[in-house]
Amino acid sequence: MRLVIQRVSEAAVRIDEAISGAIYTGLLVFVGIGREDTEEDADYLLGKLVTLRIFPDETGKMNRDVQEAQGSLLLISQFTLYGDCRKGRRPSFDQAAPPDRAQGLYDYFVEAARRGPVAVETGVFQASMQVYLVNDGPVTILMDSNDRPNKSQKSLGKSQ
Repeated sequence: MRLVIQRVSEAAVRIDEAISGAIYTGLLVFVGIGREDTEEDADYLLGKLVTLRIFPDETGKMNRDVQEAQGSLLLISQFTLYGDCRKGRRPSFDQAAPPDRAQGLYDYFVEAARRGPVAVETGVFQASMQVYLVNDGPVTILMDSNDRPNKSQKSLGKSQ
């Protein structure tokens, strides 16, 4: 799973001239689901996301998480995070999960986030969306569940 996280002072997603989700202070999160991703990947990234200390404290140091900043999450599915541009001029999306599988894991991620400590807004899976944001900082962070410690060793252990 891949996340592109942007600290925002406001963000909204519009679908067919209607606002689907909107937040003020918080995190706009683009969520990409890969072919090999699992609920374990979603749980890992969600745990990191809600405790990520990228909001300023009283001295201006990035030392608060989204809950401490009294912020919200705006989660938007985006399969293009798995675009591979290494060959040719058209990205390949072979590593992105098929839509039915991706939607199940995206829905799992959203529902798990809604059980957490902050308000959650969303876009609509597979919809054509217009995203509006004011990136605060700017602060943009990339996360990939494949980067978590010991994931590669766990995968190797399963195949033996």
